[in-house]
Amino acid sequence: VQLVESGGGLVQPGGSLRLSCAASGFTFSRYAMSWYRQAPGKERELVAFIGSVGGSTNYADSVKGRFTISRDNAKNTVYLQMNSLKPEDTAVYYCRNVLGYWGQGTQVTVSS
Repeated sequence: VQLVESGGGLVQPGGSLRLSCAASGFTFSRYAMSWYRQAPGKERELVAFIGSVGGSTNYADSVKGRFTISRDNAKNTVYLQMNSLKPEDTAVYYCRNVLGYWGQGTQVTVSS
């Protein structure tokens, strides 16, 4: 199983980024996927979840209305569209499948 995140970077407050997580080594379409993040000195927290069929989503209160999780089962990829970014969104973002596998993470820094 391999999960590879990409799309992180430095963005100004109010800006947007789209993270991608390319999956391989398992039947992607059968499993729910999640995005987590970990800020310096803080515990890793769940940011967003999407069900296997793609119909059900759930978000942390801190990102509701700003972040959108989606998936493309034909491309074995899950996305996290992040809008109206705030400095407190600065963290390493990880994708995870329901089997418990993690990606290596991608750094998101929101700063002017």
